[in-house]
Amino acid sequence: MKASRIAAAGAVSGIAVLALSAPAFAHVSVQPEGTAAKGGYATVGFKVPNERDNASTTKLEINFPADHPLASVMPQPVPGWKAEVTKSKLDKPLESHGKQLTEVVTKVTWTAEGKGIEPGYFQKFPVSLGALPENTDQLVFKAIQTYSNKEVVRWIEVPQEGQEEPETPAPVLELTAAEDDAHGASDAKAGDDTEAAAQNTAADSAASGSGSGDSSDTTARVLGIVGIVVGAAGVAYGVLAGRRRDSGAAA
Repeated sequence: MKASRIAAAGAVSGIAVLALSAPAFAHVSVQPEGTAAKGGYATVGFKVPNERDNASTTKLEINFPADHPLASVMPQPVPGWKAEVTKSKLDKPLESHGKQLTEVVTKVTWTAEGKGIEPGYFQKFPVSLGALPENTDQLVFKAIQTYSNKEVVRWIEVPQEGQEEPETPAPVLELTAAEDDAHGASDAKAGDDTEAAAQNTAADSAASGSGSGDSSDTTARVLGIVGIVVGAAGVAYGVLAGRRRDSGAAA
């Protein structure tokens, strides 16, 4: 009986945990494909799950940050969805690749041409964007999700560090360090590796040279011994030949 009560209590606790954590998996989010480095370009995916059991998601609006305008925003075609790009004038022109831009993309809207995102499914909406700003650690994209029953969910609350996650948080893209820093570290490591390789090569050459010297000494010694043996054999032959001649003369 006691074991059954413990099991029941554990099941109830597990259900409660799942219920509390469920909203964290349900909101619209954004993640880079690879890295999103400051000053560079990246492809990101806006992940949109369907939270409803009786309606489909038929429309998604992503608003791009006005405080950090992006010179290039290009949505990837998504089968079954129509993408509409909205541009707005800038108060201050933005320089990109030596050109002055007076307007940038401020919103991309996807509208379902079919059933949309049905209950129990999610959809990703890829976007190529850049150049990413270098004076911030994150970009906030406010999203609006519309369902087939006309319900609208606004994912626009900005999460604050040290505070609980809001009920309808906006998608946040975390930016990594600029690629130049990474390249500098790589170059330094490459320099160290090159120096180490040079030292190893020098050591190998020294060892090889020492081995060659030892080999030459050994060869010289062998040749010297052979010469002595040959010389001794020649002397013995000469002595023997002389004795034979003397014996013949006496006879």
